[in-house]
Amino acid sequence: MSIAQYDETVSRRAFLSVSAVAGGGMLLSLTIPQLADASVPLGLTDVPRADNTADMNAYVNISADNKIVITSKCPEIGQGIKTSLPMIIAEELDADWNTVHIVQAPLDGKLYGAQFAGGSFSTPLNWDPLRRAGAAARAMLVTAAAKTWRVPESECTTSFGKVQHSAGKSLTYGQLAAKAAKLTPPDLKTVVLKDPKNYTIIGRSISGVDNLKVVTGQPLFGIDVTVTGMRYAVFQKCPVFGGKVVSANVDEIKALPGILNVFVIQPEGPTGLPDGMAMGMQSGVAIVGSSWWQANKALDSLKVVWDEGPVASQSSAGFAAKALELSTKTPHRVIHKDGNAKAALSGAAKTLEAAYSYPFVYHCALEPHNSTATFKDGKLEIWSPTQNPAAGKTLIAKTLGLADDAVTVHMTRCGGGFGRRLGSDFMVEAAMIAKLQGEPVKLLWNRNQDIQHDFYRPGGFHYFKAGIDAQGELVAFTDHYVGYENNGKPSNSADLSATEFPAKYVKDLEFATSTMQLGVPTGPMRAPGSNAHAFVFQSFIDEVAHAAGKDPLQYRIDLFEKERAAPPPPPPPGAGPPRGGRGGGFPMGAPFSAKRAQGVLEMVREKSGWGKRQLPKGTGMGVAFYYSHIGYFAEVVQASVRPSDGNIKVDKVWVVGDVGSTIINPFGAINQCQGAALDGIGQALGLQVTIDRGRIAQTFPEYQLFRMFQAAPVQVDFKLTPNSPTGLGEPALPPVIPALCNAIFAATGTRIRKLPIDTTLLKST
Repeated sequence: MSIAQYDETVSRRAFLSVSAVAGGGMLLSLTIPQLADASVPLGLTDVPRADNTADMNAYVNISADNKIVITSKCPEIGQGIKTSLPMIIAEELDADWNTVHIVQAPLDGKLYGAQFAGGSFSTPLNWDPLRRAGAAARAMLVTAAAKTWRVPESECTTSFGKVQHSAGKSLTYGQLAAKAAKLTPPDLKTVVLKDPKNYTIIGRSISGVDNLKVVTGQPLFGIDVTVTGMRYAVFQKCPVFGGKVVSANVDEIKALPGILNVFVIQPEGPTGLPDGMAMGMQSGVAIVGSSWWQANKALDSLKVVWDEGPVASQSSAGFAAKALELSTKTPHRVIHKDGNAKAALSGAAKTLEAAYSYPFVYHCALEPHNSTATFKDGKLEIWSPTQNPAAGKTLIAKTLGLADDAVTVHMTRCGGGFGRRLGSDFMVEAAMIAKLQGEPVKLLWNRNQDIQHDFYRPGGFHYFKAGIDAQGELVAFTDHYVGYENNGKPSNSADLSATEFPAKYVKDLEFATSTMQLGVPTGPMRAPGSNAHAFVFQSFIDEVAHAAGKDPLQYRIDLFEKERAAPPPPPPPGAGPPRGGRGGGFPMGAPFSAKRAQGVLEMVREKSGWGKRQLPKGTGMGVAFYYSHIGYFAEVVQASVRPSDGNIKVDKVWVVGDVGSTIINPFGAINQCQGAALDGIGQALGLQVTIDRGRIAQTFPEYQLFRMFQAAPVQVDFKLTPNSPTGLGEPALPPVIPALCNAIFAATGTRIRKLPIDTTLLKST
């Protein structure tokens, strides 16, 4: 669904309902029917509300004692949405933020529409309808006050949780709630929204509503859940993806201290391999103990004979060799073609060729995967830190043979997700073990299980060619992308967009692909696809700029000027928006704007002092731009390389983003951008997993996570433009990786064409 379609849906089909609650308050509900069936993942959060709103679905509850309770609809995974979405409602309500209390919504697709955490969708999907929900509540309170005073509504205003009359009278929202609850809610398309210049909540830096609980260790996360009579479980799967149990020393493990039960699980039917996002119940051995320590310790004595299956023949080394072979042959498929790139290359004044690659990467969320489940009287109840609990609910019901309404999912706060918790494998494992055990069970993966059974960011190989004319203009561009497939379809998050920059900015261009069959599950990682493609495309564009003798920042600005002068023809009637944009990402129906791309590049030039700094030898600055998840980001990295050992020090990062007209919560927005930039630097400097005989070769201690001492200052600035606000969790990450690699080139003259960065290549000889 595009933004335009979504706005139309809100205008035509969304409606409000209002009801009174115990104690003389009002309960306001917003229903958006079409979004209940939207083709985006649904999610769940279900946290107990205050007594007077039990079993009621609503966005706004106002009690007689002037307590305002606002429901946050989307799961909180550390991205701050539990704070920012209620801020939107509270702003239009004209509430006093000091009187606002936030609760997490239960799963209710019919009432709340899409409830999930992923794709940076939360802000663009909810900006307009939540504003209208708050404005409608405000309008009803004004009407109630006007009726009380018997004055025209035009004489009434609102401010900080009160309705005021021009004659000096005022009533709190709590005093008006009971009367307002009896009114007919207004049509959402007629409500008057506040002028942004009058905002008192949106645009303020507000700390996360759960911050105190997080830092004081209060139970919020899935790993904190405790249920009466709970047992603890571990689940051991084959180290080779798709492998099955042949036999195990079950009786020996049962005899160990504290072990209550051991059973082999052999699921029937398809398991969902190799598409990680569809991963279902896998074959394995479950160990249930009186404590998790005892259950996990028992794994040391577990001996399993595995049928490893065909994936055991796959390896990273084999894929690299196969990719090189495929690069010399005719591609399997052309993704996008303009003009005749082969002819243009042959006629170019100068040509360049470069091979780039990047590895598989593990998500490594701070909280290990876990879920707590109970099965009783044919019903399953589960507590889980998931980004996509509605999908988990469906998978559990299908796997256990239950009706959908026999499964209740409680959404806990997630200790990180980055896309991994959009999958539901850990949920269905806990549900199955609880059913077989007949007691409440908490399943908790250990760290090695976590790294060896991820849905990895897929690796890939790109073979570029470019031609420039005598004036340094880019006249030809080709990419032969060698990636991965699962039975004829690109592996999850491994496809390449036909609109990847510089498509539409070079007259003669061709993107083509060849694929290799992969049995290892892959899935979205923060800025899926974009976090890898940005590295290769923006690094090679930098090569082109230097070969042309041009400033690489200005070269990008000049490239974007071309389509602005000659925009592409509109899509045919009825055609949906393309996947991605000029640089990848999600479409949402918003057309890509070259002007906005140029705007952030110009602003980052100013903020970073690009071209004006006197840098010492061994220090360089690099730039990159990328568009993803409807966000425009240009970033500059300054990095220094120590010649004796090639050690890299990131001195500073400048981030400039254009995500529309409004930054809802600057505190959270800056936090997201800083975290994304540091996350990307960490990926570049050391993150990778390798496949050996169908399994992940690394254990958790071997995974080279980014350390605090490596973190650099990250300056974040926003370029405000007259566009609807969009998300921030993902689009700030992709440009930082190529910007760092381009800075290393500026410092050393060595191009980084393979991740993670091999510092031995940077040593002075």
